[in-house]
Amino acid sequence: MKIDSDTVALVTGASRGLGYATAVELARKGAHVIALAKTVGGLEELADVIEEAGGSCTPVPLDITDEGGLQRMCLSIHERWGRLDLLVHCAAHAVLLSPVAHVSDKDFDRMWAVNARATQRIIAMTEPLLKASENGTAVFMHDPKAGEKFFAGYGATKAAAEAIVDSWAAESVTIGPKVIKFTPNPMPTGLRARFFPGEDRSKLATTEMEAKRLLKVVSASI
Repeated sequence: MKIDSDTVALVTGASRGLGYATAVELARKGAHVIALAKTVGGLEELADVIEEAGGSCTPVPLDITDEGGLQRMCLSIHERWGRLDLLVHCAAHAVLLSPVAHVSDKDFDRMWAVNARATQRIIAMTEPLLKASENGTAVFMHDPKAGEKFFAGYGATKAAAEAIVDSWAAESVTIGPKVIKFTPNPMPTGLRARFFPGEDRSKLATTEMEAKRLLKVVSASI
């Protein structure tokens, strides 16, 4: 799909990491960015960066597990634009690595709510908006950690999210929207720092590099 000044894009997890970098890169290409995240300070910084560069952004300070909030956001998108051209779903939650038996109910429930349940919910709520676009496209982050030691909670919930995305992709082949899974190279994000706190972050890909690569994949999709 072509990304330009007519593009309306929703980015989740937009206050930091890959979501932040993707929102900035989309705005540089002229898209109007609807930036969703629960961290208000990060969204304010993002909006300032985008607006100073001449772009446009609608910050949405919202926890992605807030079903009512998501409904209101999608209704607002429908009322203002009547469609959504691009969804980039970067929101994710992880805790420090631990053995299976040590994952607390609270931590697992939060990872399930953000990583799996919210993925299905954002699909259900944005599908009509994406179908209303001529080239509606949805992008999801692929992070295969299922079955690795100490990744029980994160790996299991991300695997569930991937199963949901795969089913939607299969259902949408002929009727749309276009569904893409993107595998980012390791980046120095806060989420990764929880997993590998001692690694040399200078050897990792930058979020800016991966955001540009992600949008190349989107632009090349038909």
